[in-house]
Amino acid sequence: MVASNGVQLCCESFGPLDAPPIVLVMGLGAQMISWDDAFCMGLVGRGYRVIRFDNRDIGQSSRLDQFDVPNTMALMAKAAMGMKLVVPYTLADMANDTVGLMDALGLARAHVVGASMGGGIVQEMAMHMPDRLLSMTSIMSSTGDPKLPPPTAEATALLFSPAPLQREGYITHHAKVLKTLRGPHFGEDVISDRERAAHNFDRGLNPPGVARQLAAIFASGNRTAALARVKTRTLVIHGDADPLIRVEGGKATAKAIAGATLEIIPGMGHTLPRPTWPRIIDTIAAHAR
Repeated sequence: MVASNGVQLCCESFGPLDAPPIVLVMGLGAQMISWDDAFCMGLVGRGYRVIRFDNRDIGQSSRLDQFDVPNTMALMAKAAMGMKLVVPYTLADMANDTVGLMDALGLARAHVVGASMGGGIVQEMAMHMPDRLLSMTSIMSSTGDPKLPPPTAEATALLFSPAPLQREGYITHHAKVLKTLRGPHFGEDVISDRERAAHNFDRGLNPPGVARQLAAIFASGNRTAALARVKTRTLVIHGDADPLIRVEGGKATAKAIAGATLEIIPGMGHTLPRPTWPRIIDTIAAHAR
């Protein structure tokens, strides 16, 4: 546990302390264990120190229960109309959390890799704190442009469906979510979905925190104009079968940032299936070098 930006963050480090650092930032409602141990060790094997952590309001990091639970449906409607939203915190605050984590670990600069909401967080870092970044990788994320294609109806329904609070019910629900987001092309991951869900449950759920994180996404708006000023070396990775953040979101991110490299993974949805790891790990490591 480390103190950062007024919250406590649960973090874990893999690999030599003196190796170049890669900080992994996870997405909406996802705990740091969504960066699988073997995925982290794959990056260690390419010569890096890897740090993963629970974002605020999830896992074992601080829960901001002093704030109310936002009405996410109402916020989404207001965001669609271009109205200013009042929320407990934004992705910029979560970017400051990540920089505070780096401070606590004595990291002046780091390669940062963000998935989904984490992609938005590392984009905020590149926009506002570029001197702290060695490189940026944005995975299955977008610019926040409301004109981009929306999620599929099935993915939208999952996004707003509350998970059961009982262990077995949660495990079944979460496994279904993972299967839907992954899509039909990587069924071999189904075997471990229930195990991952059980690990999430046992580390601790925080449904109000997920709602506050979703509110942060809605309130953070369209980053396209600000991304045009980003000078950080950028890699964008996206699956062409993503039902939640459509592949156009990745393409828009790469287009917005001058010189960005775009890597499209055939058949990948809104997860990181094990068969894609060698390609993704090698691409991230080569970009960081």
